[in-house]
Amino acid sequence: MGLLKRNPFGHILFIKKWLIRIFGAMTHRRYRGFNELQIEGSEIIRNLPDNNVLFISNHQTYFADVVAMFHVFNASLSGRDDTIKNVCYLWQPKMNIYYVAAKETMQAGLLPRIMAYAGAISVERTWRAKGVDVQEKKDINPNDTENIKIALADGWVITFPQGTTKSFKPVRKGTAHIIKQHRPIVVPIVIDGFRRSFDKKGIRMKKKGILQSFIIKEPLDIDYDNDTIEEIVEKVEYAIEQHPSFLKVIPAEEIKEQEELNRLRKWEY
Repeated sequence: MGLLKRNPFGHILFIKKWLIRIFGAMTHRRYRGFNELQIEGSEIIRNLPDNNVLFISNHQTYFADVVAMFHVFNASLSGRDDTIKNVCYLWQPKMNIYYVAAKETMQAGLLPRIMAYAGAISVERTWRAKGVDVQEKKDINPNDTENIKIALADGWVITFPQGTTKSFKPVRKGTAHIIKQHRPIVVPIVIDGFRRSFDKKGIRMKKKGILQSFIIKEPLDIDYDNDTIEEIVEKVEYAIEQHPSFLKVIPAEEIKEQEELNRLRKWEY
């Protein structure tokens, strides 16, 4: 019976474990070898409870962002400090990690369908379909909130509250509704370099020698009773560094400094 043990969504854990091991082994060098993943905040991961944790992050590719999180979370839980050195940390992965993904994305081909078994919570986009904005936008699809509730009760959930890989798009109010209703610990993550490393889907390597950054921040301070949806949205936007205030006119001197920083971020081989 142990081999047939299932999670709340009916996925056989033995199969899920092997999918995580196989995909982890196949993708490890994408973050440590071809490119390097610079991590900050591993100790925050180790101090989190086993369930009711919601990770919020900016989004740069369809799949590479999530795969990196599976690597970082499991490496951190196995005692590694800000590194994913030695992929053996995936031999006994955390099995109750889920990620929110658009249903149309996870049904677009065999590979996404296989990856969905590793932990996808497929939701219907209420603001966009097949790359086109819908006419009647809703904050959240009520049929999807129950699955997110189940996943939070069982473990950790990763979500990308902008709902798109484009930078500085508004945070969807649905994320704020989930936070206010289910009261999870909300952990922000800010990533960079993935858009330069991978194609939009996050499957094909686009460029080598890119330093990918992965910053885990302290949990947000949220007053679940008194904070409004708009206030939570604003906190999320600031936390993942996607608030409009981050868009500003940059002085020439600062641009020069940023170009020099980008040059230093490229690793020599």
